[in-house]
Amino acid sequence: MLIYSMGASVDGFIADRAGGFNWSAPDDELFAFHLARVSELGAHLCGRRLYETMLVWETDPSLRETDLGAAFADVWSALPKIVFSRSLKTVEGNARLAQGSVAEEVAAALAGTDKDVEIGGAGLAGQAFELGLVDDLRIFRAPIVVGGGTPLLPPVREAVRLELLESRVFMSRVVYERYGVARV
Repeated sequence: MLIYSMGASVDGFIADRAGGFNWSAPDDELFAFHLARVSELGAHLCGRRLYETMLVWETDPSLRETDLGAAFADVWSALPKIVFSRSLKTVEGNARLAQGSVAEEVAAALAGTDKDVEIGGAGLAGQAFELGLVDDLRIFRAPIVVGGGTPLLPPVREAVRLELLESRVFMSRVVYERYGVARV
């Protein structure tokens, strides 16, 4: 299954107008939920910005100062990552640059594991939605309105029908929404 999972503001942005997203930083409860979720993945496809944002989990020893941080860093570092970028020539850690199209790389990632695969980054996920490749959408909706910035998804040409599969409210008031793509 291909999953798109991302934190977003109530008004649907993953980063504010200045590119910031510190308002989406998880508390320990939500962080533990993310750890469990990422532990179940077989691969992660990401755009350049998300790759660069998450690279600190492989390179910054200070993020290992807590048990949760160390556990997440271990899981993230071990997870194979396929990075889509027109500007990067090399990547670090357990990552490789995408060689094929989104469809080809998704198919290869899914064929290479018996686990779920996640795709991250609004533009990349938008392409996967357009191609009908996304099976599951998981939104972590932070209780804030930022009024603009990077949307959770770019506009798609056709409506994508979803079915709510699960929801949960964390103590931080973040609302988790899990949707399955309704195949007609």
